[in-house]
Amino acid sequence: MEVWAGNGWLPVINPATQEQIGRVPVMSRQQVRESIQCAMDAFQGWSKLPAKDRAKLLRDAAVVIYEEIDRLSRILTAEQGKPLSEARGELTMAAEYLEWFSEESRRIYGELIPASAVNKRLQVIRQPVGVVGAITPWNFPASMVTRKIAPALAAGCTVVLKPASATPLTAIALFEIFQRIGFPPGVTNLVVGSAKDIADEFLSNPIVRKVSFTGSTEVGRTLIRGGAEQIKKLSLELGGHAPFLVFDDCDLNDAVQGVIASKYRNAGQTCICANRLYVQSNVLEEFQYKLAAAVSHLKVGNGLDDGVDIGPMINTEARDHVINQVRDAVQRGGKVLTGGKIADVGLPGAFYSPTLLANVSDDAMLTREETFGPLIGIRSFESEEEAIRLANDTPYGLAAYVYTRDLGRVTRVSEALEYGIVGVNDPVPTVVQAPFGGIKESGWGREGGWQGIDAYLETKFISIRY
Repeated sequence: MEVWAGNGWLPVINPATQEQIGRVPVMSRQQVRESIQCAMDAFQGWSKLPAKDRAKLLRDAAVVIYEEIDRLSRILTAEQGKPLSEARGELTMAAEYLEWFSEESRRIYGELIPASAVNKRLQVIRQPVGVVGAITPWNFPASMVTRKIAPALAAGCTVVLKPASATPLTAIALFEIFQRIGFPPGVTNLVVGSAKDIADEFLSNPIVRKVSFTGSTEVGRTLIRGGAEQIKKLSLELGGHAPFLVFDDCDLNDAVQGVIASKYRNAGQTCICANRLYVQSNVLEEFQYKLAAAVSHLKVGNGLDDGVDIGPMINTEARDHVINQVRDAVQRGGKVLTGGKIADVGLPGAFYSPTLLANVSDDAMLTREETFGPLIGIRSFESEEEAIRLANDTPYGLAAYVYTRDLGRVTRVSEALEYGIVGVNDPVPTVVQAPFGGIKESGWGREGGWQGIDAYLETKFISIRY
């Protein structure tokens, strides 16, 4: 990996202290183009490398991440803000993606098809797509990197990756590891700078055969339009607005902890975190009391400090969005059960108290728009049918959660929910061996599982007549 000085520098700011902790160069469009050409030059050799050799490099990178997880966690927390325990968990998953796809690289199988003539042989092979342009978000600056590049590299593709401008240091540390353990030059390429310029180059450059993006639905639409002229292959993991359904037969204490784990992890800055909380009416009062007590005990502060549960939001604009959603919900009849204010922790960062609202209306901003902050609102429901209707009343379809002990209800509700991921009594369903992705306006394609490597492969049919 090589990083060039370009058109100035981008400062990297610790969101808790607002101190500058580093800077990265703004690469020019020409330099991005050169990185893409480097990836193309390396593709022929990398794609022909035996799968076991590609697998070994991926495994070696995972081993180094495990060995250096303390150092990497502090880099991640310093630039992103999440507590160190969460940073360690994310880096563990980042290493697991490398491990998983190192194994999947050995299972890129073809097939033989029975021919319709004695002098023919029909076969199907799967080949790497080619050069991949990847764009990752700031909320998971380690695991999103490896979730994209590990399957691409395992498939035999080469990669040019742009990390989020707010959190590039974790990606730089990971790419230094890739260089250190011996990935051939040009196989892994890191570019930093203007998101628009880099994305435009990915979309317009015919060398880039596929673009993988995680981010907002609005940007996803722009990428779809931009890639249309070349019919560019796209993988898009976009916005979410997850419902969390609490039925009266569930273990309420377990459901409370489930909401805490889903909603308030990473200060609510998670695409699959619970955004709308629907509770069956006959347990509403008890559940609200238990959840409000649990939320009120969450500790807000610098993620580098011991015992912190909630770190800062990424910036003041993100916090202002949460403030506006709280104000709007209250104006429409909502009630603040706990939180609802800026958290004073003696630091200049964009801290906000973990917040729980009751009696949130169906037309509130909180009900209609993604939050991406430590805020959730409760609305009651009467029947299973009403819960499903409310849960599906959104253009998004990434993740949903259901708490119940009724096996029949588990089947009915999980199959009726219009989401790519459903957690049943499970607030953190993401694992490397399972597919991750949404339907409707939450994106195209899947990452993780065997499906994750399939997205970087072309299927070729060969008919041989002799």
